[in-house]
Amino acid sequence: MSRPRCERCQRPLDHCLCPLIPSLDSRTRVVLLQHPSEVSHALNTARLAALGLVNAELRVGEVFDDLPALLATPGYRPVLLFPGEQAQVLSAYEIADDTPLLLIVPDGTWRKARKLLYLNPLLDALPRVTLGQVPPSRYRLRKAPEPGALSTIEAVVEALNALEGAGRFDALCRPFDALIEGQIKAMGRETFERNHG
Repeated sequence: MSRPRCERCQRPLDHCLCPLIPSLDSRTRVVLLQHPSEVSHALNTARLAALGLVNAELRVGEVFDDLPALLATPGYRPVLLFPGEQAQVLSAYEIADDTPLLLIVPDGTWRKARKLLYLNPLLDALPRVTLGQVPPSRYRLRKAPEPGALSTIEAVVEALNALEGAGRFDALCRPFDALIEGQIKAMGRETFERNHG
């Protein structure tokens, strides 16, 4: 028998993160495209990001048939947050009337994220943006595949901070930090230090 879960954050009720999830507004519209294999992941940071941002949504799937309509959202310029040779480093909006970005963020392992691009050629054709210098990941339970690799929620925070002001979106990581601490506590500090320290 499974434990009762919070309908909003999907965590067990005795570990509900809702009190830690902020409600932050942004000029940038964030659309997280989550590979189905990530939905049941214990951390599911894309869901936390979508819950904490007023101007964000989470879509789950492999093929997104409504992509043309999504990318034509009035008032926004669509870009893909994904590395690549032609990717431009995100920087602050220069003037108040700059067209805000529709920031498309694939969520999944690198392999699954690449699959999303392959299955959705419109995504692959979008201008790409990337992050400049980033702090080390707070995801201390896993070794980063490469320097600068971040969880989805950390990447969204860094992108929005670069666009709209340093530190403005840091509160979005509060539930993520609590999740990490909870998992460390559950495994025991000694086990954590031995395996991840």
